[in-house]
Amino acid sequence: MTTVSMTEARHILTELADQVRITGERVCISKNKKPALALVPLEDLRLLEMLEDMIDLKEALEALEESGGIDHETFKKKLGL
Repeated sequence: MTTVSMTEARHILTELADQVRITGERVCISKNKKPALALVPLEDLRLLEMLEDMIDLKEALEALEESGGIDHETFKKKLGL
């Protein structure tokens, strides 16, 4: 993975974007010599979002199985709806 400073990235952003888009290589951008952010191919971003959705769904399903919850109608009454 290529790493460039924030200052350098400002000057060559178009080239970096093309590199990521064409080759699929990720680019790390550092600030004060520490990794700060990354340019990643859109496909990688979509995979990351899909993984996050899967984790959210798993946690929601686990929460539904927990005891001590209340049903939808009772919840609405508590809210005055």
